[in-house]
Parts: sequence; structure tokens; C-alpha cells
Amino acid sequence: MSYVPISIATGSQYQQRQQAQQREQHSAPDISPPRDSTFHPEDWKILSKFWYPVAFSSDLTDKPIAVRLLDERLVAYRAEGRVVIAKDMCAHRGVPLSLGWVEGGNIVCPYHGLRYGPDGKCRHIPSQPDGHISERLKICMYPAQERYGLIWTSLGGGHEAFPEFPAWDDPAFQQILPPSIDIAASAGRQVEGFIDVAHFAWIHEATFADRNNPFVPQYAAERTERGMHAEYISTVSNFPKRMQHRAPLDYQWRRVFNIELPFTASLTVDFPEGGVLSILNAASPVSARSTRLFVPITRNFDKDQPLQEVYDFNRQIFEEDRAIVETQRPDDLPLDRGVEAHILADRSSGAYRRAMSLLGLGSAYSG
Repeated sequence: MSYVPISIATGSQYQQRQQAQQREQHSAPDISPPRDSTFHPEDWKILSKFWYPVAFSSDLTDKPIAVRLLDERLVAYRAEGRVVIAKDMCAHRGVPLSLGWVEGGNIVCPYHGLRYGPDGKCRHIPSQPDGHISERLKICMYPAQERYGLIWTSLGGGHEAFPEFPAWDDPAFQQILPPSIDIAASAGRQVEGFIDVAHFAWIHEATFADRNNPFVPQYAAERTERGMHAEYISTVSNFPKRMQHRAPLDYQWRRVFNIELPFTASLTVDFPEGGVLSILNAASPVSARSTRLFVPITRNFDKDQPLQEVYDFNRQIFEEDRAIVETQRPDDLPLDRGVEAHILADRSSGAYRRAMSLLGLGSAYSG
């Protein structure tokens, strides 16, 4: 009979192993869904890998603010010029750190005054200034980027490619950042509505479209490595109603849509006389059925015109969309093609849904 040697840990060795495991757990980002998550756990894990905007750059100072993404409560602030995003919960007694303040580059918990540095580690405990600080006193930190006038984060580590919007950094284009819009609907439904071209005549008649011009010419939509690409040419003007005299009769409007999965889309519109308008539709999933929409815009024309007119026009269009999207049933974006019927104009949405399926999201996807 042979015996397999085994190692038996002494009491001190066992304690060291336990401490090492605890250090590893507290240093690694928590990529599990919160207890009150409205997403299927597997869907949440997939969606958490990507980047989403959670605030405007202008909103972020050394005063912490509370934001929410994928049902996770977060705190965002600046510490010595650096953007910091963390789970909004003190490691000591669970108080929201967004109720605290920033001092000396540390965020201060309002309950017991514990201070956490930008790396998440507790730096000071007022009640025991010279005492040992446990390694468990560490808050969960998330990666942060500041792009396109917005603060972005990823709950799953930020390893996926960051959404592209090159026109924002082009000096020939004016940067426009309208207020965000809160939508009581899933991010998937909102994004699909943004790339839908058949609804213009029916939903946007008051803003730019024409009820008497509902025809959708054939167009191509294709999946890309990061999502979907579609180009659509029609006679539907993109000027506001009061400015449509500026377009030549029968002008062919070219619209180019690109989606970067899962919830970021862009639209580039070719205007007369070489004008170009680009819109980034960045839908941030607050929860499975609550979305905060950020819409950075650029244009290389009318740069001397008042921005309030752009804000008002943009708001009216997205409010028209919101009124419809919030009524759609099922609330989820169905990835099973048999759940809903389809028409020829749905090429872009069909490509989007197929690309979403390839991420591994459930067919009864709730997002």
C-alpha cells in the first residue's frame, strides 16, 4: 500500500493563508452583481466588462457625488486632480461615502472620520491615530476615464475597448454637451430606437421629419468586430423644421450609424455644403429598466450660433423617443428573433440584436 504525502498546516500557517486570501479578496475589484441587481447574474457579468459614462466632467469636483451603474451604487470625486470612482460604501460600517468629503486627497467617511486614499486603502482612523489599520479597511475601486466631457467607468476592470468618438478631439469641430436625459426603459431598447430609421416620419414629425415621406430606401447594415455599422441615404432632412429651407431640394442625406457594444452608438450626418454633424448616443444602464443618456455632439458648421437652440432641439428629439421607448413591451430587448415580428427597415436593429447575442447575453435578456 502506498501513501500520498499531505501537508498539514500549523495554526500559524493556516492563519497566514487566511490572511493572504483576505488580502487578495480585498485588493481585487468586486465583479459580482449587487444583492438588489435587476439583471440576470450572467448578463450582469458580461455587461460589467464594458465602459459607461456616469457623470459630466463639469459635475466632478472635490465634493463626492453619488452615481449608479448596473444597480451598483458608486461614489465619484476628484482627489488632487485625479478622477476616482469607488463603491459608495465605507468598509467600516457601510455608510455611503458620497455623504462625506475630500480632504488632502482622501475621501472622509462622515460617520467615524475614516479616510481612504485614491488607491482605496484606509489612511487614517481618528479614534486610533497610532493604531494598526487592518488591510480589510479598503474600499472597492473602479477604473475611470475622462473623455468627451464625461466621466466613464467599468465595473469589470475596464479591459474592453473604449468607445470611439474621434470628432470630439478634432479642432475643426465644435464640442456641444447637452444635459443628460433619464429614461424609464432598458438601455438596449433606447439604443435600438436611436438606430431605427423607419420611425422618423411618425415620431419626429414635429422636429425634423415629414409624415408624408415615410419611405425607407434599402440600406445595408453589417456586424463589425465591436458592434454594427449601417449607412442610410434618404431625402429626410436633418435640419429643424424652421431651417429646412437651407437644404437643396431633393438633397440626399447620408447618415452613418455605428454601434460599439453594448450601449454606445454614434450617428454622423452629412449636411449640405460640407457640413458634418456627429452624435454620440451613450446609454448608461442605471438598472435593467432605467437608463441615463449622455449625448455629446460635434459639428463643423454654425459654430457661431447660440448653443441653447441645439440643446432645445436635441432635448425635443430625445423626449419624443423617450415617450415611445418607455411604453415598449416587453421591457427587455428581445434577442430571440421569434419574440417580435420584423420588417425590411429593421436591418440595423437586426444586426444589433445579433451582435448582442454573440456577447453571450441570454435570449430573454433583461437590459
